[in-house]
Amino acid sequence: MRQNPERRTALLDAAIEVLAGEGSRGLTLRAVDAEAGVPNGTASNYFANRAELLRQVMERTRERMTPDASALGDTMKAEPSRELVTTLMHQLVERVRGDRSSHLAMLELRLEATRRPELQAELTRVFSTELDENIRFHLDAGLPGDRDAVVLLYLAMRGLIVDDLTVPGLLAPYPLDGLIGDMVTRILPPEVPRTPEARS
Repeated sequence: MRQNPERRTALLDAAIEVLAGEGSRGLTLRAVDAEAGVPNGTASNYFANRAELLRQVMERTRERMTPDASALGDTMKAEPSRELVTTLMHQLVERVRGDRSSHLAMLELRLEATRRPELQAELTRVFSTELDENIRFHLDAGLPGDRDAVVLLYLAMRGLIVDDLTVPGLLAPYPLDGLIGDMVTRILPPEVPRTPEARS
């Protein structure tokens, strides 16, 4: 059956909203149809089963969470430093808050993966690739810190993001700017001043 790519994307975006709002138990093909405002049975024409829907939702959330290449390029024009890393972490939090549904949907997928070995294997593959890409980006950009420091920063930011999404009142007494700045300062070593010869 011929399928419309724009309709598929709209259905996946609807599935993300269902996951974020109703949890994994609420995610059915019928619920996706209702959220997307399409006739019953439409989603079943695009996704063979719920497992396939979950897999494609995972891919779509990653697309939505990927930073804009042009905006990232502008940010990376700054000199490599702790300050630049702090800026990148703030931008990450802004993206999370700007697309809360995608991140909540991904949390639901993580929980679903504890009950579905095949989904857990896929999530592990996806997140491993993502972490490796983050490490490579950090090191290739000449930002301070080694591989282990990047992993520690990833874990710390992941915890901050989960709390900010699920129990924002917990961190309310602590200014976010200060938390992120302290996190970067404590995890990453100070940058070594470059000599004029090194800059040329």
